[in-house]
Amino acid sequence: MPKMKSNSGAAKRFKRTAGGFKRSQSHLRHILTKKSSKRKRQLGSPSYVHESDAAAVARMLPYV
Repeated sequence: MPKMKSNSGAAKRFKRTAGGFKRSQSHLRHILTKKSSKRKRQLGSPSYVHESDAAAVARMLPYV
């Protein structure tokens, strides 16, 4: 039986932790001058995949 392939896009975006899948937030790449320092700082903090989406992410990353 051949190995399953991981979804390469998902592999770059999610990391498995004991509490679920860690993800980064969007809107922090460009057009940063109009965003407040508080908003940019809070966007930099890690967040987790919602529990309703965790099964889909786990299916995309079979060996992670």
